[in-house]
Amino acid sequence: MKRFPIYFLSVAASAFVMASLTSPVFAKTPKAVKTVAAAPLQQRVNQIPAVLNGTTKLPDYFDGSFLTAIPPSHFIALTSQMRVQLGKALRVTSSKSSGANMASAVVEFENATTTVELRISEIAPNKVTEFFIKPPVMKGQTTSTDSIDKIKSDFAALPGKAGFVIETLSDGGTQVNAGLATDTQFAVGSTFKLYILAELASQIEAGERKWSDVVPLSNRSFSSIATRGWPKDTPMTLQTLATMMISTSDNSASDTLLDVLGRSAVEQKLATIGHSDPDKALPFLSTVEAFAMKSKASATLRDRFLKADEAGQRALLTSEASKLGFAQVDPAAFAGGPAFIDTLEWFASPKDIGALMNNLHRINNKTALEIMGVNAGVAPATAANWKYLGYKGGSEPGVISMSFLGVTPKGEWKAVNGSWNNTVKSVDEATFVMLMTRLLDNAVR
Repeated sequence: MKRFPIYFLSVAASAFVMASLTSPVFAKTPKAVKTVAAAPLQQRVNQIPAVLNGTTKLPDYFDGSFLTAIPPSHFIALTSQMRVQLGKALRVTSSKSSGANMASAVVEFENATTTVELRISEIAPNKVTEFFIKPPVMKGQTTSTDSIDKIKSDFAALPGKAGFVIETLSDGGTQVNAGLATDTQFAVGSTFKLYILAELASQIEAGERKWSDVVPLSNRSFSSIATRGWPKDTPMTLQTLATMMISTSDNSASDTLLDVLGRSAVEQKLATIGHSDPDKALPFLSTVEAFAMKSKASATLRDRFLKADEAGQRALLTSEASKLGFAQVDPAAFAGGPAFIDTLEWFASPKDIGALMNNLHRINNKTALEIMGVNAGVAPATAANWKYLGYKGGSEPGVISMSFLGVTPKGEWKAVNGSWNNTVKSVDEATFVMLMTRLLDNAVR
């Protein structure tokens, strides 16, 4: 359920560089003390091919803040995936600086070209603090030659099951423009957090709450990027929690909001929006409940839960709450590949997510839409084609899902979302990001 901060390939929405399903969490540049001369910036640009090819020691190139946000193991895995698809990085064919410490560079690979945007620290030795890889263009192919039929064929060829939908939104409902497996239920990972955001926005619109309301950070969960290590019960506004939940997919923020709003209220919101298979979606689990049940030590409880009907499952969540906390989560549960993604997950079809996006569009809460726009999920060049682009994604081994709410230059509201599940092995996030980026490019035409 996390997204790592680097964007690769035109590939749909940058999953790989995603941060569960991530939200690019770029490291901040240290405050300036010196001005950087052109030479250090150009030096870092010239080193890009070696960095992408894995022949440079990452601590020699990246600032510590960057490697904290994006661990070297993630960067290495992502660039390895890139090389499988694009071939070896050959050279920087051109570059352009933007100020003293920012530049963009066109990089040629064996099978494609792409653009890398970077920022270096203003303090010697001027290491890189931000690194953004835009969607690639494969050699012999241009965006104008792409089509929905080609994208649909590429989705259908993915191992496991995959589907997507492009819809035009209105007060009267949604109109499907294109899609594949639009009614199929997929595990969607952290995309489920949009239901929490929708309920929060509805309560605020009804005057029941305010974005400025302060509540304690009462929950602790696994893989909470933004709030990792924070003291329990730290006072937080609802807006801060929601922003962390959506932009960085912070699980502690998500579970805190679920408790504040109430599980039953979020489930009622799901029912109001409509869901094609509520038996798959309910009861609505918190992240820590799902993670704890996927852990090896919870095998007996997990079996009881999966064999029970909905009423029985709800009773277990209450009676066994002490066994479903953060202390019971075993991170190793996710180290061996997909873990119960067809049973212990959050499920929705592409059309279910489209209905959710239409609900957020119709609520039209300015702050909620701004929160969704903090992390657009794709490279700036792709997002710039839209007047507005909001995003939420979700991922874990075997699962990736990316969902967008956008306004075209003509003023049309669109929902674009896709999911890919593989119960046998982890999915190729870079490939999926490319597919979703291609969908966005087609949907905005």
